[in-house]
This record gives sequence, C-alpha cells and structure tokens, in this order.
Amino acid sequence: MAARFQTFDDPSGGATSGPRVAALRGEIARRGLDGFIVPRADRYQNEYVPPSDERLAWITGFTGSAGIAIVLTDRAALFVDGRYTLQAREQVDISLFEIVPIAETPPDQWIEKTLREGQKLGYDPWLHMIEGAERLAKACAAAGAHLVPLEQNPIDTVWTVDRPPPPLGAVVLHAEKYAGEPAAHKLERIRAELAELKTAAIVVSDPHAACWTFNMRGSDVAHTPLALATAIVPGEGRPSVYVDGRKLTNSVRHALADLAELREPDVFAADLKALGAARKTVRLDGASAPDAIGRLIGASGGKIRRGADPIALMKAVKNATEIAGARAAHLRDGAAVTRFLAWLDGEAPKGKLTEIDAVEALEGFRQKTGRLKDISFPTISGFGPNGAIVHYRVTRKSNRRIAPNGLFLIDSGAQYEDGTTDITRTVAVGRPSVEMRDRFTRVLRGHIAIARAVFPEGTSGAQLDSFARSHLWAAGLDFDHGTGHGVGSYLSVHEGPARISKLGTTALKAGMILSNEPGYYKTGAYGIRIENLVLTIAGPQVEGGEKPLLAFDTLTRAPIDRRLIAPATLTADEIAWLNAYHARVRKELEPLLDAKTRAWLARATAPLRRSSR
Repeated sequence: MAARFQTFDDPSGGATSGPRVAALRGEIARRGLDGFIVPRADRYQNEYVPPSDERLAWITGFTGSAGIAIVLTDRAALFVDGRYTLQAREQVDISLFEIVPIAETPPDQWIEKTLREGQKLGYDPWLHMIEGAERLAKACAAAGAHLVPLEQNPIDTVWTVDRPPPPLGAVVLHAEKYAGEPAAHKLERIRAELAELKTAAIVVSDPHAACWTFNMRGSDVAHTPLALATAIVPGEGRPSVYVDGRKLTNSVRHALADLAELREPDVFAADLKALGAARKTVRLDGASAPDAIGRLIGASGGKIRRGADPIALMKAVKNATEIAGARAAHLRDGAAVTRFLAWLDGEAPKGKLTEIDAVEALEGFRQKTGRLKDISFPTISGFGPNGAIVHYRVTRKSNRRIAPNGLFLIDSGAQYEDGTTDITRTVAVGRPSVEMRDRFTRVLRGHIAIARAVFPEGTSGAQLDSFARSHLWAAGLDFDHGTGHGVGSYLSVHEGPARISKLGTTALKAGMILSNEPGYYKTGAYGIRIENLVLTIAGPQVEGGEKPLLAFDTLTRAPIDRRLIAPATLTADEIAWLNAYHARVRKELEPLLDAKTRAWLARATAPLRRSSR
C-alpha cells in the first residue's frame, strides 16, 4: 500500500540557492539594508508551515522543522540545532551558507561578532516573536548596528516563480464528544483568567489556542488538524475570530457566529491598532506572539502586559473526555503498531525490505483501523546509519535496505479525532552487537526512570530530565534533544508549554500528556530511541508527606524489543516495570489482534529475567 500522508520526494537541496541568494541580496541592497534574517516560521509561529511560507527552505534548501538563516551582502549563515546538523550539511550549499550549531553560537552572538558599525539588518516582525526580536535588537546595538522592521518581506518580493498559494483548508467543528467542553465554557474560563490578571483582553496569536478555544479544526498545515486563525478575546463583550471566510461552510459559520464576530485576516492589523487606541491593557505572550502584534498595539497607545499564554496551559491539561479519547486512540494505535512489528519481524531478516516499505506498511496498518485522519508527523524510518540522524526523513535517494545485522529505528504517530499518538521503537534485525545491547539498555533504563518517577506538585520537566540521562552519562554518553514534549488532543503532536527537557521550566500538572523518549545516536552506525506517551496523574501519597505527589501513567501500548536488552544490567525494579508493562500490553491488545499476531505478541512480551538472553 502506498503512503497517503507522506511523500518520499528528494528535497531540492542547495542546487538552486545561488540565484535565489543573489536575488535576495539585490532586493536587500535596493532597500538600503546590509542583511536580512530568514527564520523557519510563518506569522503564526507554527512548527509545520504551509508550503507558501517555506521561505527558509526556498532560500537555503534546508527542510528541517527548525532553523534560521542570516543573509548579509558578503556572507551567510544557517543556524540549526543538534537534531539537524547532519541534514543541513547534506541539503545546503556550504559555499553559500556556513552551517552554525545554534547551541554553540546563537544568532544573536553571531550578529554581535559579525555586523559592523552602522549596518542595517532587516527582519519581518510577523515572523519573529517579541522576545526573540528584542534579543536580535540588543545584539545589533552591541555591534553598533541597527535592526530594522520591514513592512514587506523581501523574500516575498523575489519569490515569484512556482510559489504555492496560501492554504484554504475547510474549517470543521470539533465535536464536544471529543473536546469534552463547550467553547462557551472555555471562553468563560479565559475571561475569568483575564479578570484575575486585571487585563482587558488577550490576543490569541497561536492558531492551536484559537482552535482549542472555539472547538474547531482544519487542514491548513501538514499533519496537524489546524485552521490558521487568530482571535481577540476581551474580558467583556464578544470575541473576534480572524479566519478566511472561504474556509467556512454555512453550518460552521453559523456555529462560530454564535460565539464570536467572524472577521477576515486582512483586518487583523487594523483591529490591533484599534485595540491599542482604546488604551486597553492587553495580554501577550512574549515567547510566542509575533513582534508585529506588540508593535501595532504599542504604537497605537495600548499597554502590553506580558506573561505566559494562559490558554496554552488550559489546553495542555486534558479533561476527562480528552483523556478517555487518548486511551482509546493509543489502544487502537498500539494494535496497528503491533501488527506492523510482527510483520516486520518476519520480513526484515529476508533483506528485501527498505525504509520506504516500512513507512508504507505501518501507515497501511493504521489505515485498517478505519479511524486514521492523518499521521501526526512524517515517519522517521531509519536503518543503520540513517537511524543516527535524529529527525531523518527517508527519500527515494536516501532509502536504505533493511538487512541483518543492524538496528532499525521507526518513530511515527497518528491523528485520530479522539487523540494524537507518537511512538518510537528500535528493532534488532539479525544479531545485535554487545555495544548495541549496552546502549539500548542504558536508554531503556532512562525511559523506565521517567515512567516510574514520582514527584511533588510544582516539579518542572527540567528537574526530571536528568533521570533519563544518568545511565548514559555514566558511560560518557548523551543525546542532543529533549527527553519529552507535550502532546495535543487531535492537535499538534508537539505542544507546549510543558516538556521534559533541560529548558522545561513549566510545572507539570495532572492531565498533561508528554512523551518519554530518551535515545542514543552513533553517527554513521545506528540510532536508538524508545518512546511512549505518558499521562501525568496523581501519584501515590506518602504517609506523613507534606506535598501532593504526581506520577506518570504510560498510554502507549506496544512491545519493546527484548532482544536488545542486557538483562543482567537491569535492577529488579526495572525488570518488574518492564514485565508489568508488557503484561498490560498483551492483555489489552490480544482481543484486537489476529491469532498469528497474538502468538507473536506472546513471545515478544514474555517475562524477562536477569538471566534471559
């Protein structure tokens, strides 16, 4: 079965970047600028941006989900994080762009060291968040240069050939049987929060928050059921929703009109100015709101009160209906993934399968559920060296045959109306080496440490992150990504504000769904990652304890490859956790599987003992 939701076309790479960079430099010079900043962002700060807004990919050839380029008249740099270092070097013309690890040299430091006195660096204030723009302005000032906001993006001026049109995906209502709460109740909660904050209004600049608030979904971006919409919610009076009217059927328009004024996106800027002219105090999240919004409100006389977006936290804490939906979605998805793993176990040793074959087969098993709406991100299907590329995307050019003896990593997820899934399994093909088993077991121990964690309310993800790394650190090893991210409810598979990461400062709350995905990657050899989604729940309370405790309940249902485990290095408690998890997987999935897959699952989830091989 061919993949419906994922293509395997080769990225354009940097072959066409030369003429494009030259055209951009010509436009920069025409405007009297010395450079321009190109983030991988649209005006909504989405993770997945519409093809019409893929400016960074167009100018550099880099197709990763995060990055930023700075193009000066005489040099250019592309900044990427550890997930994309290898990918960037493969896709980008390094004679045009210096590849800079963003953790070692952030763009603001590069600007401070590189720009000269009096130079002007342009930026599009719709594509940079408020706090980000402030850091860039500070860096320019330190260099004696100037950061210049532009009304029109210069790439939009020169990108005139083969530019895709903006998306016009239909807006649909997210039924209350999935949402668990009427939009009117959500608006009441938001207004109560505004009163508590003594704020007249909030600008909902994130479409995920707008979709959650008004119980709507769409199809404007890949793999996330998102309608590109924004809103202004006042403490008193009717909110306004800004969405292209061509996306609305009469029934959807009628339902939304009961809740809010429906406005076209092209009047958003004017309404922001009017909000400012009314001298209103407006809540903005400086870490997520575009700089342009703050500028429009502030220049018109409004008072901006910065702080975390309260809707983001409301959205992150799932209600009982959403939790029940997540459990149902994971059970359904776990059965599909288990069918795939059983099939893979029989086919991979033959040496005929490819990475693309695996992607197509897994999507096929999910399609057979009859409930699949989309995949939640492009499936990462990497054998051997490709598995060491953290966010690898297989193409027809990179497609590798899966053959003994090596490791196959597959990271995938699905969008169902009742929940969003994300799971990674690393599978032994043939006989794994001693080193592979050692590394896998260290990753597994970190995974189990997170799964078994019990912690007081108020604990942040940063405080838990080292639990997943300690056994790798003991061997002088680590991984260059966070341990876990938040997950939406039929929304983005990567949802803030909570995460398990060195940078995760948001306190975890019961009802949050996060991933648990430590890994290890040996460049040029193999990659290992074990990922389940977990639900934050009330933990076992300790007699005499002074603080309420939280814990995690694992939602994902699929076996972990026992052949890659070195049992002698596990503790009794770790083996007990793994055996209990596998027993639960077996019990809950068996009724959903055919006889052949049930037999395979029984073998794959057999109890592990320290003497096991």
